[in-house]
Amino acid sequence: MSKERKRDKIKKLFQNPYRIVIFNDLNLHIIKQIRFNARTFVMAFVVAVIFIIVAVTMLIAFTPLREYIPGYPTGKMRQMLINNVLVVDSLETEIQRRDKYFNDFRAMLAGETPFADTTLKRNVVPKPDQIEFKKYNNDSLFKNEIAQEQLNLGINSGGTTRGGVAGLLFFPPLNGMVTNKYNASEGHLGVDIVGKMNSRISAALDGTVIFSGWTIDTGYVIYIQHEQNLITIYRHNSELLKVQGDKVRAGEAIAIMGNSGKETTGPHLHFEMWLNGSSINPEDYIKF
Repeated sequence: MSKERKRDKIKKLFQNPYRIVIFNDLNLHIIKQIRFNARTFVMAFVVAVIFIIVAVTMLIAFTPLREYIPGYPTGKMRQMLINNVLVVDSLETEIQRRDKYFNDFRAMLAGETPFADTTLKRNVVPKPDQIEFKKYNNDSLFKNEIAQEQLNLGINSGGTTRGGVAGLLFFPPLNGMVTNKYNASEGHLGVDIVGKMNSRISAALDGTVIFSGWTIDTGYVIYIQHEQNLITIYRHNSELLKVQGDKVRAGEAIAIMGNSGKETTGPHLHFEMWLNGSSINPEDYIKF
């Protein structure tokens, strides 16, 4: 019976009409009166709550008020986050490039072939015959600069030309005949040059000796670091004339041609050029 009474009370609560009356306390004159029942009141309350939620959401989503919410980033902070993401992405790319360069360099020092693609696209570095020279008027305001550039067009020019590696003037490391050409697909990352017995091996460009020593496969080897991340390698020598850390000039004697190492097939020079950790064909830049 108690449950039925409670149900009846709830039904009456929702069915009985109610009235809100606003009247003047002095003369009891009715100013406003509102009639409703419980069902209407609940529906009106739900609609009001939904309206408030939608209005607050719109204000937060489409107005600057959202920046005042604790924990929500400001416009300046969001821009900073985007810039940081871009910087991190650039740093990751740069680190990957440097890691590849050092890994390839370690492989070269060990006499191995780098695992990554060691060939350089031909369109990256222009060949000497692809460089276009323009005529300048020496009577112009820049005649002093042009004259200085003409004076610097030599082996010891410092490599400040605009043609990149192709713009450098290389000195042939050995005057002889190329017997085995560059073929990266077969793992031959340089050229084999045959010359007179006990011929001197010359530095192809100004640089610093970064390795000078003996390896089992290629015998007496010397590595020279040049500008623009260029490295030249001279293998199978009979004697080395420079040690690690020496500064050398283009054309300076650095070794004596020989027949050292397990991989040699006779007295010759195996000469390699590496740019940014990738091998390039020496015959594209040097006339032997």
